[in-house]
Amino acid sequence: MRRLRNVKIVATLGPASDTYEMIRALHENGADVFRLNMSHGTQAEIAEKHRIIRQVEEDLSSTIGILADLQGPKLRVGVFASDGEMLDEGASFRLDLDKAEGDSSRVCLPHPEIFAALEPGKTLLVNDGKIRLRVETCGPDFANCIVVAGGVISDRKGVNVPDVELPLAALSEKDRADLEFAAQLGVDWMALSFVQRAADVQEARDLIKGRAAVLSKIEKPNAVERFDEILAVSDGIMVARGDLGVELPVQAVPPIQKRLVRKCRNAAKPVIVATQMLESMIESPMPTRAEVSDVATAIYEGADAVMLSAESAAGSYPIEAVTTMDNVAAEVERDPTYTQIIESSRTSNRGSVANGIVAAAREIAETADIKAIACFTQSGTTALLTARERPRVPIIALTPLVGTARRLALSWGCNCVITGVMDRFKGAVVGAAKAARDEGFATADDQIVVTAGVPFNVTGSTNILRVAPCDERLIYSTDPE
Repeated sequence: MRRLRNVKIVATLGPASDTYEMIRALHENGADVFRLNMSHGTQAEIAEKHRIIRQVEEDLSSTIGILADLQGPKLRVGVFASDGEMLDEGASFRLDLDKAEGDSSRVCLPHPEIFAALEPGKTLLVNDGKIRLRVETCGPDFANCIVVAGGVISDRKGVNVPDVELPLAALSEKDRADLEFAAQLGVDWMALSFVQRAADVQEARDLIKGRAAVLSKIEKPNAVERFDEILAVSDGIMVARGDLGVELPVQAVPPIQKRLVRKCRNAAKPVIVATQMLESMIESPMPTRAEVSDVATAIYEGADAVMLSAESAAGSYPIEAVTTMDNVAAEVERDPTYTQIIESSRTSNRGSVANGIVAAAREIAETADIKAIACFTQSGTTALLTARERPRVPIIALTPLVGTARRLALSWGCNCVITGVMDRFKGAVVGAAKAARDEGFATADDQIVVTAGVPFNVTGSTNILRVAPCDERLIYSTDPE
Protein backbone atom coordinates (compact mmCIF):
# COMPACT_ATOMS: atom_id res chain seq x y z
CA MET A 1 0.00 0.00 0.00
CA ARG A 2 1.77 3.11 -1.23
CA ARG A 3 2.04 6.03 1.19
CA LEU A 4 2.28 9.69 0.25
CA ARG A 5 5.09 10.23 2.78
CA ASN A 6 8.41 8.66 3.67
CA VAL A 7 8.38 8.59 7.46
CA LYS A 8 6.70 5.49 8.88
CA ILE A 9 3.99 5.23 11.53
CA VAL A 10 4.06 2.67 14.35
CA ALA A 11 0.73 2.03 16.10
CA THR A 12 0.44 0.14 19.39
CA LEU A 13 -2.40 -2.36 19.61
CA GLY A 14 -4.53 -2.79 22.72
CA PRO A 15 -8.13 -3.02 23.92
CA ALA A 16 -9.19 -0.18 21.61
CA SER A 17 -7.64 -1.80 18.55
CA ASP A 18 -7.73 -5.58 18.77
CA THR A 19 -10.32 -6.50 16.12
CA TYR A 20 -9.80 -7.29 12.45
CA GLU A 21 -11.89 -4.30 11.40
CA MET A 22 -9.92 -1.83 13.54
CA ILE A 23 -6.47 -3.20 12.67
CA ARG A 24 -7.34 -3.12 8.97
CA ALA A 25 -8.65 0.44 9.29
CA LEU A 26 -5.49 1.54 11.12
CA HIS A 27 -3.31 0.14 8.34
CA GLU A 28 -5.45 1.64 5.60
CA ASN A 29 -5.26 5.03 7.32
CA GLY A 30 -1.49 5.01 7.73
CA ALA A 31 -0.07 2.50 10.22
CA ASP A 32 2.94 0.74 8.68
CA VAL A 33 4.10 -1.24 11.72
CA PHE A 34 2.08 -2.59 14.64
CA ARG A 35 3.55 -2.74 18.15
CA LEU A 36 2.59 -5.61 20.43
CA ASN A 37 3.19 -4.49 24.02
CA MET A 38 4.28 -7.57 25.96
CA SER A 39 3.58 -5.71 29.24
CA HIS A 40 -0.15 -6.10 28.66
CA GLY A 41 -2.22 -9.12 27.72
CA THR A 42 -1.62 -12.85 27.75
CA GLN A 43 0.46 -14.68 25.18
CA ALA A 44 -2.77 -16.04 23.70
CA GLU A 45 -4.07 -12.48 23.23
CA ILE A 46 -0.77 -11.42 21.66
CA ALA A 47 -0.90 -14.41 19.30
CA GLU A 48 -4.41 -13.47 18.22
CA LYS A 49 -3.36 -9.91 17.38
CA HIS A 50 -0.43 -11.29 15.40
CA ARG A 51 -2.78 -13.59 13.48
CA ILE A 52 -5.13 -10.73 12.63
CA ILE A 53 -2.27 -8.53 11.38
CA ARG A 54 -1.07 -11.26 9.06
CA GLN A 55 -4.63 -11.77 7.82
CA VAL A 56 -4.93 -8.04 7.05
CA GLU A 57 -1.56 -8.19 5.29
CA GLU A 58 -2.77 -11.07 3.11
CA ASP A 59 -6.16 -9.53 2.38
CA LEU A 60 -4.68 -6.19 1.33
CA SER A 61 -1.51 -7.60 -0.32
CA SER A 62 0.39 -5.02 1.73
CA THR A 63 3.57 -5.68 3.71
CA ILE A 64 3.17 -4.96 7.44
CA GLY A 65 5.88 -4.99 10.11
CA ILE A 66 5.27 -6.32 13.64
CA LEU A 67 7.23 -5.10 16.66
CA ALA A 68 7.13 -7.03 19.94
CA ASP A 69 8.07 -4.74 22.85
CA LEU A 70 9.45 -6.65 25.85
CA GLN A 71 8.47 -5.35 29.28
CA GLY A 72 11.89 -5.30 30.95
CA PRO A 73 12.47 -5.34 34.73
CA LYS A 74 9.83 -3.42 36.67
CA LEU A 75 11.00 -1.77 39.88
CA ARG A 76 8.14 -0.97 42.24
CA VAL A 77 7.52 -0.25 45.91
CA GLY A 78 5.36 -2.62 47.97
CA VAL A 79 1.90 -1.98 49.43
CA PHE A 80 0.63 0.36 52.12
CA ALA A 81 -1.73 -0.23 55.01
CA SER A 82 -3.86 2.69 53.80
CA ASP A 83 -4.83 3.78 50.28
CA GLY A 84 -1.76 6.00 50.20
CA GLU A 85 0.44 8.27 52.25
CA MET A 86 1.37 11.92 51.85
CA LEU A 87 5.13 12.51 51.86
CA ASP A 88 5.96 16.10 52.80
CA GLU A 89 9.06 17.89 51.54
CA GLY A 90 11.89 17.62 54.08
CA ALA A 91 10.42 14.56 55.82
CA SER A 92 12.35 11.33 56.38
CA PHE A 93 11.30 8.18 54.55
CA ARG A 94 12.80 4.71 54.61
CA LEU A 95 12.87 2.02 51.93
CA ASP A 96 13.73 -1.51 53.03
CA LEU A 97 13.22 -5.22 52.36
CA ASP A 98 10.64 -5.70 55.14
CA LYS A 99 7.46 -7.00 53.48
CA ALA A 100 5.20 -5.47 56.13
CA GLU A 101 2.67 -2.94 54.84
CA GLY A 102 4.03 0.58 54.52
CA ASP A 103 3.07 3.80 56.27
CA SER A 104 4.11 7.45 56.23
CA SER A 105 7.62 6.58 57.45
CA ARG A 106 8.60 3.54 55.36
CA VAL A 107 7.65 1.02 52.67
CA CYS A 108 9.09 -2.17 51.22
CA LEU A 109 11.25 -1.91 48.11
CA PRO A 110 11.67 -5.60 47.15
CA HIS A 111 14.78 -5.10 45.04
CA PRO A 112 18.04 -5.84 46.90
CA GLU A 113 19.96 -5.02 43.73
CA ILE A 114 18.95 -1.37 44.15
CA PHE A 115 20.28 -1.21 47.70
CA ALA A 116 23.50 -2.89 46.56
CA ALA A 117 24.13 -0.09 44.07
CA LEU A 118 23.01 2.94 46.13
CA GLU A 119 25.30 5.49 47.75
CA PRO A 120 24.53 8.49 49.97
CA GLY A 121 23.55 11.47 47.86
CA LYS A 122 21.94 9.39 45.08
CA THR A 123 18.38 10.06 43.93
CA LEU A 124 15.34 7.80 43.88
CA LEU A 125 12.28 8.77 41.83
CA VAL A 126 8.81 7.39 42.57
CA ASN A 127 5.65 7.49 40.46
CA ASP A 128 7.22 8.79 37.23
CA GLY A 129 9.37 11.27 39.12
CA LYS A 130 6.51 13.00 40.94
CA ILE A 131 8.20 12.09 44.25
CA ARG A 132 11.94 12.65 44.59
CA LEU A 133 13.99 11.12 47.41
CA ARG A 134 17.64 11.77 48.31
CA VAL A 135 19.55 8.92 49.95
CA GLU A 136 21.11 9.92 53.30
CA THR A 137 22.35 6.56 54.56
CA CYS A 138 22.01 3.11 53.07
CA GLY A 139 22.99 -0.53 53.45
CA PRO A 140 22.38 -3.88 51.77
CA ASP A 141 18.74 -3.93 52.90
CA PHE A 142 17.69 -0.33 53.47
CA ALA A 143 17.94 3.30 52.35
CA ASN A 144 17.10 6.19 54.64
CA CYS A 145 16.00 9.13 52.53
CA ILE A 146 14.94 12.76 52.70
CA VAL A 147 11.90 13.80 50.66
CA VAL A 148 13.09 16.44 48.18
CA ALA A 149 9.80 16.65 46.25
CA GLY A 150 6.72 15.38 48.04
CA GLY A 151 3.40 13.93 47.01
CA VAL A 152 1.09 11.00 47.56
CA ILE A 153 2.73 7.56 47.42
CA SER A 154 0.58 4.45 47.06
CA ASP A 155 0.74 0.75 46.24
CA ARG A 156 3.24 -0.55 43.70
CA LYS A 157 4.32 2.78 42.25
CA GLY A 158 7.31 2.57 39.94
CA VAL A 159 10.81 3.48 41.08
CA ASN A 160 13.57 4.98 38.93
CA VAL A 161 17.23 5.24 39.90
CA PRO A 162 18.58 7.78 37.40
CA ASP A 163 22.20 8.23 38.46
CA VAL A 164 23.13 4.63 39.30
CA GLU A 165 23.97 1.70 37.05
CA LEU A 166 21.91 -1.13 38.44
CA PRO A 167 23.29 -4.68 38.48
CA LEU A 168 20.18 -5.87 36.64
CA ALA A 169 19.93 -7.76 33.37
CA ALA A 170 17.72 -6.13 30.74
CA LEU A 171 15.82 -9.40 30.39
CA SER A 172 13.70 -10.69 33.27
CA GLU A 173 12.41 -14.26 33.38
CA LYS A 174 9.15 -13.01 31.91
CA ASP A 175 11.06 -11.26 29.13
CA ARG A 176 12.96 -14.44 28.27
CA ALA A 177 9.72 -16.39 28.00
CA ASP A 178 8.07 -13.61 25.97
CA LEU A 179 11.12 -13.31 23.71
CA GLU A 180 11.04 -16.98 22.78
CA PHE A 181 7.27 -16.90 22.33
CA ALA A 182 7.39 -13.82 20.07
CA ALA A 183 10.33 -15.19 18.06
CA GLN A 184 8.47 -18.44 17.40
CA LEU A 185 5.36 -16.45 16.53
CA GLY A 186 7.32 -14.72 13.77
CA VAL A 187 7.50 -11.05 14.76
CA ASP A 188 9.85 -8.89 12.69
CA TRP A 189 11.31 -6.66 15.40
CA MET A 190 12.04 -7.25 19.08
CA ALA A 191 12.28 -4.13 21.27
CA LEU A 192 14.40 -4.32 24.42
CA SER A 193 13.55 -2.28 27.52
CA PHE A 194 15.92 -1.25 30.34
CA VAL A 195 19.02 -1.33 28.11
CA GLN A 196 22.03 -0.01 30.02
CA ARG A 197 24.96 -1.42 28.06
CA ALA A 198 25.84 -3.18 24.79
CA ALA A 199 26.04 -6.51 26.60
CA ASP A 200 22.29 -6.29 27.31
CA VAL A 201 21.61 -6.13 23.57
CA GLN A 202 24.06 -8.89 22.77
CA GLU A 203 22.38 -11.18 25.29
CA ALA A 204 19.06 -10.69 23.51
CA ARG A 205 20.67 -11.22 20.10
CA ASP A 206 22.07 -14.54 21.27
CA LEU A 207 18.60 -15.66 22.37
CA ILE A 208 16.79 -14.39 19.26
CA LYS A 209 19.23 -16.18 16.92
CA GLY A 210 18.39 -14.07 13.89
CA ARG A 211 14.66 -14.76 14.02
CA ALA A 212 13.88 -11.03 14.47
CA ALA A 213 15.72 -7.73 14.22
CA VAL A 214 16.78 -6.20 17.54
CA LEU A 215 15.63 -2.69 18.49
CA SER A 216 17.10 -1.04 21.61
CA LYS A 217 14.95 1.37 23.60
CA ILE A 218 16.97 4.31 24.89
CA GLU A 219 15.26 5.25 28.13
CA LYS A 220 18.08 5.46 30.71
CA PRO A 221 20.97 7.91 31.17
CA ASN A 222 23.47 5.04 31.00
CA ALA A 223 22.15 4.13 27.55
CA VAL A 224 22.60 7.72 26.36
CA GLU A 225 26.19 7.78 27.63
CA ARG A 226 26.97 4.47 25.92
CA PHE A 227 24.84 5.04 22.87
CA ASP A 228 27.55 4.46 20.27
CA GLU A 229 28.37 0.98 21.55
CA ILE A 230 24.67 0.12 21.92
CA LEU A 231 23.93 1.34 18.39
CA ALA A 232 26.77 -0.81 17.02
CA VAL A 233 25.10 -4.04 18.19
CA SER A 234 21.49 -2.99 17.51
CA ASP A 235 19.49 -3.20 14.28
CA GLY A 236 17.39 -0.19 15.23
CA ILE A 237 16.72 2.29 18.03
CA MET A 238 13.69 3.69 19.85
CA VAL A 239 14.07 7.06 21.57
CA ALA A 240 11.74 6.40 24.52
CA ARG A 241 11.26 9.96 25.67
CA GLY A 242 8.85 9.19 28.51
CA ASP A 243 11.35 7.38 30.72
CA LEU A 244 14.20 9.61 29.54
CA GLY A 245 12.18 12.60 30.74
CA VAL A 246 11.79 11.00 34.16
CA GLU A 247 15.43 10.10 34.70
CA LEU A 248 16.92 13.19 33.06
CA PRO A 249 15.97 16.87 33.24
CA VAL A 250 13.13 17.35 30.77
CA GLN A 251 15.04 20.09 28.96
CA ALA A 252 17.80 17.58 28.16
CA VAL A 253 15.51 15.28 26.16
CA PRO A 254 15.06 17.34 22.92
CA PRO A 255 18.80 17.73 22.18
CA ILE A 256 19.37 14.05 23.06
CA GLN A 257 16.58 13.10 20.64
CA LYS A 258 18.18 15.16 17.89
CA ARG A 259 21.65 13.67 18.44
CA LEU A 260 20.42 10.08 18.55
CA VAL A 261 18.32 10.45 15.41
CA ARG A 262 21.31 11.81 13.47
CA LYS A 263 23.61 9.05 14.71
CA CYS A 264 21.11 6.39 13.68
CA ARG A 265 20.76 7.88 10.23
CA ASN A 266 24.53 8.01 9.80
CA ALA A 267 24.70 4.33 10.78
CA ALA A 268 21.87 3.47 8.33
CA LYS A 269 19.76 2.01 11.14
CA PRO A 270 16.08 2.90 11.61
CA VAL A 271 15.10 5.06 14.59
CA ILE A 272 11.65 5.52 16.14
CA VAL A 273 10.72 8.61 18.13
CA ALA A 274 8.17 7.54 20.72
CA THR A 275 6.06 8.43 23.76
CA GLN A 276 3.36 11.06 24.32
CA MET A 277 3.38 12.25 20.71
CA LEU A 278 -0.38 12.80 20.52
CA GLU A 279 -1.23 12.13 24.17
CA SER A 280 -4.35 14.31 24.26
CA MET A 281 -5.91 12.18 21.51
CA ILE A 282 -6.46 9.41 24.03
CA GLU A 283 -9.56 11.37 25.00
CA SER A 284 -9.91 14.02 22.29
CA PRO A 285 -10.48 13.68 18.53
CA MET A 286 -8.16 16.66 18.01
CA PRO A 287 -4.53 17.01 19.12
CA THR A 288 -3.00 20.09 20.69
CA ARG A 289 -0.93 22.40 18.52
CA ALA A 290 2.10 21.59 20.66
CA GLU A 291 1.68 17.86 19.96
CA VAL A 292 1.44 18.44 16.23
CA SER A 293 4.61 20.51 16.44
CA ASP A 294 6.31 17.72 18.39
CA VAL A 295 5.48 15.13 15.73
CA ALA A 296 6.61 17.52 13.01
CA THR A 297 9.90 18.16 14.80
CA ALA A 298 10.74 14.45 14.85
CA ILE A 299 10.00 14.27 11.12
CA TYR A 300 12.09 17.37 10.34
CA GLU A 301 14.94 15.75 12.27
CA GLY A 302 14.87 12.79 9.90
CA ALA A 303 13.39 10.07 12.13
CA ASP A 304 12.47 6.87 10.30
CA ALA A 305 9.26 6.44 12.28
CA VAL A 306 6.99 8.09 14.82
CA MET A 307 4.98 6.02 17.27
CA LEU A 308 1.57 6.02 18.89
CA SER A 309 1.22 4.30 22.28
CA ALA A 310 -1.93 4.64 24.36
CA GLU A 311 -3.44 6.85 21.63
CA SER A 312 -4.04 3.77 19.44
CA ALA A 313 -3.97 1.06 22.11
CA ALA A 314 -6.47 2.35 24.65
CA GLY A 315 -7.72 5.72 23.40
CA SER A 316 -11.15 6.67 22.16
CA TYR A 317 -9.90 7.84 18.74
CA PRO A 318 -7.26 5.40 17.39
CA ILE A 319 -8.09 5.94 13.71
CA GLU A 320 -8.11 9.72 14.12
CA ALA A 321 -4.70 9.55 15.84
CA VAL A 322 -3.17 7.55 12.98
CA THR A 323 -4.80 9.84 10.40
CA THR A 324 -3.44 12.91 12.20
CA MET A 325 0.10 11.52 12.15
CA ASP A 326 -0.26 10.63 8.47
CA ASN A 327 -1.49 14.13 7.62
CA VAL A 328 1.25 15.85 9.63
CA ALA A 329 3.94 13.72 7.98
CA ALA A 330 2.65 14.38 4.48
CA GLU A 331 2.42 18.13 5.14
CA VAL A 332 5.93 18.36 6.61
CA GLU A 333 7.47 16.43 3.72
CA ARG A 334 5.87 18.81 1.21
CA ASP A 335 7.59 21.74 2.91
CA PRO A 336 10.73 22.90 1.02
CA THR A 337 12.33 23.56 4.39
CA TYR A 338 12.09 19.83 5.16
CA THR A 339 14.15 18.98 2.08
CA GLN A 340 16.71 21.65 2.99
CA ILE A 341 17.09 20.32 6.56
CA ILE A 342 17.33 16.69 5.47
CA GLU A 343 19.89 17.39 2.78
CA SER A 344 22.00 19.72 4.92
CA SER A 345 22.31 16.98 7.56
CA ARG A 346 23.44 14.34 5.05
CA THR A 347 26.97 13.06 5.75
CA SER A 348 29.47 11.63 3.29
CA ASN A 349 29.95 7.91 3.86
CA ARG A 350 32.96 6.34 2.22
CA GLY A 351 34.80 3.08 2.50
CA SER A 352 32.70 0.64 0.50
CA VAL A 353 31.42 0.07 -3.02
CA ALA A 354 27.86 -0.16 -1.68
CA ASN A 355 28.09 3.31 -0.12
CA GLY A 356 29.34 4.71 -3.42
CA ILE A 357 26.58 3.00 -5.42
CA VAL A 358 23.72 4.31 -3.27
CA ALA A 359 25.18 7.84 -3.16
CA ALA A 360 25.53 7.80 -6.96
CA ALA A 361 21.97 6.49 -7.33
CA ARG A 362 20.65 9.38 -5.28
CA GLU A 363 22.68 11.98 -7.17
CA ILE A 364 21.63 10.63 -10.58
CA ALA A 365 17.98 10.44 -9.54
CA GLU A 366 17.99 14.04 -8.37
CA THR A 367 19.95 15.34 -11.36
CA ALA A 368 18.07 13.61 -14.19
CA ASP A 369 14.35 13.04 -14.67
CA ILE A 370 14.25 9.81 -12.64
CA LYS A 371 11.03 8.65 -11.00
CA ALA A 372 12.34 6.14 -8.43
CA ILE A 373 15.34 4.21 -7.13
CA ALA A 374 14.75 0.46 -7.25
CA CYS A 375 17.17 -1.55 -5.13
CA PHE A 376 17.39 -5.31 -4.96
CA THR A 377 18.20 -6.41 -1.45
CA GLN A 378 18.61 -9.76 0.27
CA SER A 379 19.21 -8.75 3.88
CA GLY A 380 17.84 -5.21 3.60
CA THR A 381 21.25 -3.53 3.83
CA THR A 382 21.13 -1.92 0.38
CA ALA A 383 17.69 -0.47 1.08
CA LEU A 384 18.87 0.88 4.45
CA LEU A 385 21.90 2.52 2.83
CA THR A 386 19.64 4.04 0.18
CA ALA A 387 17.24 5.30 2.86
CA ARG A 388 20.16 6.93 4.67
CA GLU A 389 20.65 9.12 1.60
CA ARG A 390 17.06 10.42 1.98
CA PRO A 391 16.61 10.80 -1.81
CA ARG A 392 13.94 13.10 -3.23
CA VAL A 393 12.47 10.24 -5.28
CA PRO A 394 10.72 7.12 -3.92
CA ILE A 395 12.70 4.02 -2.92
CA ILE A 396 11.40 0.68 -4.17
CA ALA A 397 12.96 -2.13 -2.13
CA LEU A 398 12.69 -5.40 -4.04
CA THR A 399 13.43 -8.62 -2.19
CA PRO A 400 12.55 -12.32 -2.49
CA LEU A 401 12.37 -12.58 1.32
CA VAL A 402 9.11 -11.59 2.98
CA GLY A 403 10.92 -11.25 6.32
CA THR A 404 13.25 -8.63 4.86
CA ALA A 405 10.33 -6.70 3.40
CA ARG A 406 8.49 -6.69 6.74
CA ARG A 407 11.53 -5.42 8.62
CA LEU A 408 12.00 -2.66 6.06
CA ALA A 409 8.44 -1.49 6.76
CA LEU A 410 10.04 0.46 9.62
CA SER A 411 12.62 2.25 7.46
CA TRP A 412 12.26 5.72 5.97
CA GLY A 413 10.94 5.80 2.42
CA CYS A 414 11.15 2.05 1.76
CA ASN A 415 8.28 0.82 -0.42
CA CYS A 416 8.67 -2.96 -0.28
CA VAL A 417 7.86 -5.32 -3.13
CA ILE A 418 8.23 -9.12 -2.92
CA THR A 419 9.90 -10.52 -6.04
CA GLY A 420 10.97 -13.90 -7.27
CA VAL A 421 14.56 -15.03 -6.81
CA MET A 422 16.79 -13.27 -9.38
CA ASP A 423 19.85 -14.77 -11.02
CA ARG A 424 20.50 -12.34 -13.92
CA PHE A 425 20.67 -8.56 -13.96
CA LYS A 426 18.47 -8.14 -17.06
CA GLY A 427 15.67 -9.98 -15.30
CA ALA A 428 16.16 -7.75 -12.29
CA VAL A 429 15.87 -4.60 -14.40
CA VAL A 430 12.69 -5.90 -16.04
CA GLY A 431 11.27 -6.79 -12.62
CA ALA A 432 12.14 -3.35 -11.24
CA ALA A 433 10.49 -1.60 -14.20
CA LYS A 434 7.34 -3.68 -13.76
CA ALA A 435 7.22 -2.97 -10.03
CA ALA A 436 7.62 0.77 -10.65
CA ARG A 437 4.70 0.73 -13.08
CA ASP A 438 2.47 -1.58 -11.04
CA GLU A 439 2.95 0.39 -7.83
CA GLY A 440 2.27 3.73 -9.54
CA PHE A 441 5.77 5.18 -9.25
CA ALA A 442 6.37 5.47 -12.98
CA THR A 443 4.87 4.95 -16.43
CA ALA A 444 6.33 3.18 -19.45
CA ASP A 445 7.68 6.55 -20.64
CA ASP A 446 9.73 7.13 -17.48
CA GLN A 447 13.14 6.07 -16.24
CA ILE A 448 14.28 4.60 -12.93
CA VAL A 449 17.64 3.86 -11.31
CA VAL A 450 18.25 0.19 -10.53
CA THR A 451 20.89 -1.01 -8.06
CA ALA A 452 21.79 -4.61 -7.30
CA GLY A 453 24.60 -6.93 -6.36
CA VAL A 454 26.08 -9.40 -8.81
CA PRO A 455 26.21 -12.30 -8.14
CA PHE A 456 22.63 -12.16 -6.85
CA ASN A 457 21.41 -13.39 -3.47
CA VAL A 458 24.71 -12.62 -1.73
CA THR A 459 24.35 -10.30 1.27
CA GLY A 460 26.35 -7.07 1.06
CA SER A 461 27.38 -7.38 -2.60
CA THR A 462 25.81 -4.19 -4.04
CA ASN A 463 28.08 -3.30 -6.96
CA ILE A 464 26.04 -2.29 -10.00
CA LEU A 465 23.86 0.67 -11.02
CA ARG A 466 21.78 1.11 -14.15
CA VAL A 467 19.53 3.91 -15.40
CA ALA A 468 16.75 1.94 -17.05
CA PRO A 469 13.61 2.70 -19.04
CA CYS A 470 10.31 1.47 -17.63
CA ASP A 471 9.31 0.14 -21.04
CA GLU A 472 10.28 -3.55 -21.08
CA ARG A 473 10.62 -3.50 -24.87
CA LEU A 474 13.41 -0.93 -24.58
CA ILE A 475 15.14 -2.99 -21.90
CA TYR A 476 15.15 -6.11 -24.06
CA SER A 477 16.29 -4.20 -27.15
CA THR A 478 19.18 -2.39 -25.47
CA ASP A 479 20.47 -4.64 -22.66
CA PRO A 480 23.11 -7.25 -23.45
CA GLU A 481 22.68 -10.70 -21.97
